[in-house]
Amino acid sequence: MEPVYTPVITLARSVFALEGLRFTITGTDHVPRSGGAVMVINHTGYMDFTYAGYAAIPARRLVRFMAKQSVFRHPVSGPLMRGMKHIPVDRAAGSGSYHAAVDALRRGEIVGVFPEATISRSFELKTFKNGAARMAQEAGVPMLPMTIWGSQRVWTKGLPKRLGRTRTPISIAIGPPVPVAPGDDVDAATASIHEVMEGMLKGLQDGYEPLVGTDRIFLPARLGGTAPTLEAADRLDAAEREQRGARS
Repeated sequence: MEPVYTPVITLARSVFALEGLRFTITGTDHVPRSGGAVMVINHTGYMDFTYAGYAAIPARRLVRFMAKQSVFRHPVSGPLMRGMKHIPVDRAAGSGSYHAAVDALRRGEIVGVFPEATISRSFELKTFKNGAARMAQEAGVPMLPMTIWGSQRVWTKGLPKRLGRTRTPISIAIGPPVPVAPGDDVDAATASIHEVMEGMLKGLQDGYEPLVGTDRIFLPARLGGTAPTLEAADRLDAAEREQRGARS
């Protein structure tokens, strides 16, 4: 029991119940009951970290997420994030957060990472950064693949929030741990877990309720939805980065 994390989990469960979220979680037996691991998660919605952490609870594990530093500066979320021992990421100087994550892994923590670095507007897997593989290799721990589907229907980039009682199904799959040996090429390891997670995500999509009518905005173009293609989404992300750079 942790003085901050445990009450937050209780609160999150209450919120999920009020929203009527319907979780289907498979592969919880793959979550290590002890020892470190890098939990590698796809990113389609703003609430993904809460769902990923929830999926680790049956294994009695708490996940320490890497999150952008601005969240830690907020007067409400900041104390909570620090109390739950999450790890701030300064994108301008990332070495400190990287080493903090490796130290946590060596202490036996599960560290949650979103290797796409931002929400995927296409709801397909974007290109992965290789930081998860590098951390796993340096700390001597495995990568733990996790895919989430349905969270984009609750709250995602560029679309209205749906935080009421929507009874949205949320599907989560956890795959077997993927080791990264000392001599492995981290780019090859990153490509390998991307391929694994692509298959896992497609499996969740295949088993999910049909998205029709206005809900097609939450469906990839590949599946007949109206979300932007991966290429179009990448262009939108690039334009957004340019605008941020121009303002700074």
